[in-house]
Amino acid sequence: MQRIAIIDIGSNSARLVITHIFKNGSHNMVYNQKESLRLSKKIDSKGNLSPEAFTSTLETMRSFAHMCKLYNTDKIIAVATAAVRSAKNGPELTKVVEKETGITLHIIEGTSEAYISYLGVINTLDVKEGIIFDLGGGSTELILFKDRKIVESVSLSFGVVNMTEMFNTHNSMTYNVHGDFNFFVNSQLSKYPWLKNPDLPLIGVGGTIRTIGKIIQKSKKYYTSKIHNYSFTAQTFKTYFKKLRTTNLEQRRKIQGLSTERSDIILAGSAIINCIIENMGTKKVIVSGCGLREGLFLDYYSKSHNVPLVAENILERSTNNILKLYSQDISHSEHVAELALAMFDQWKPLHKLDKSYRRLLKTAALLHDIGITINYYSHARHSGYMVLNAKLFGLTHQEQFVTAAVAAWHNGVSKNYFKNSPYKELLNPKTMDIINKLSLLLALAESLDYSETSQIKNIDVSIKKKDAILKLHSNDLPSIEIHQLESHKAWFAKAFNAELKIDL
Repeated sequence: MQRIAIIDIGSNSARLVITHIFKNGSHNMVYNQKESLRLSKKIDSKGNLSPEAFTSTLETMRSFAHMCKLYNTDKIIAVATAAVRSAKNGPELTKVVEKETGITLHIIEGTSEAYISYLGVINTLDVKEGIIFDLGGGSTELILFKDRKIVESVSLSFGVVNMTEMFNTHNSMTYNVHGDFNFFVNSQLSKYPWLKNPDLPLIGVGGTIRTIGKIIQKSKKYYTSKIHNYSFTAQTFKTYFKKLRTTNLEQRRKIQGLSTERSDIILAGSAIINCIIENMGTKKVIVSGCGLREGLFLDYYSKSHNVPLVAENILERSTNNILKLYSQDISHSEHVAELALAMFDQWKPLHKLDKSYRRLLKTAALLHDIGITINYYSHARHSGYMVLNAKLFGLTHQEQFVTAAVAAWHNGVSKNYFKNSPYKELLNPKTMDIINKLSLLLALAESLDYSETSQIKNIDVSIKKKDAILKLHSNDLPSIEIHQLESHKAWFAKAFNAELKIDL
């Protein structure tokens, strides 16, 4: 068992994240702290970090060191980015930090920052190619990746804080200022022709794009507050950017989704994003809630646990992590998943579902029992809640909802489960039909191993006219399993318009 602390001293804010790694290799965040530093505006005319920058950074690092001690962390990985990197006395700050706190603060180069951010994105978003931008307080990293591998990357020395200071956009952005701002940013972006990639999605990392996503979600009354893997069109972004440009600081402080601490730098940040969109010509923007800190952790985890640095299948890896965190009997869950998928594959003429739903069924089947850690007697609905709120990567928000509903309803469909939930708007007849069929397949699979002894080793599934044949292969009479299967016959007939026949 280990506790790993990741410290990110950025140009706008500082973060501490502590993650617990268990003996079985599963991991879970146990602490998160954010402090506003604004180091990019605390650099004097000679290019040095001011005494105020030293004082605020030291105060923050002392606080972080105290929390690391309280949590008994085994290892601290601390990095500083653009503001400290560009300051002449940046190395001096790191020496003072180490002397005062015992923490070694590493200044990372822009290319390293870009690569680490890429690791955080590529392991948490199911996208094969695109352009990533990591917009910080004092720099912007741009990464082109194809086939999930980096092709090009660059770190540019402008970000939301130093650009806000340079063009004085704290309160508003006039027409003239906007023109000068665009000219400055575009002159930098034009040096990299590989940015011109209109067919690729633009993936955003950092507080600015997360804030834009939250503003859009609030205005649309989006059914969840999840921001990771939230997407919108480039045109939608431009519409909201134009609205922001007409506001002053006081007006922006009243906008839902926009925090007070970011209201003075959002104009510069959104203007930079607008320039990137214009240069790229993209039609789609995806928000990533994962970046540098997640990349740093994954870099450490891959080396210490001998796993690939870039996951081959991010849904599978994240599902297995959750399974190891909460499952009481992993072998049972894996056997149920195998049986459920066998029925899904061989009864396609009955359920008529697209193959994309196969992975949702597999995920729900693997995680269907994790709610037992809360309460056995109502574990299905607890499993549903946990799946809905778990860090499952590789699913859209709607796909995660469907997966959660399947896990929650494997003991029987209940519309009341989401009665007072904002997700209820997703429960249209088509989605309900899909969830009903997948839940039934999971219910049958769980029934096939109800005693959790793998007595039924495997099954053969077939269709003969109006009969769905389920042949069981078992050394002994699986009486408990057969009893459970019999109880689902009425549900089966209603869902598939066929009679379930059990053959030994």
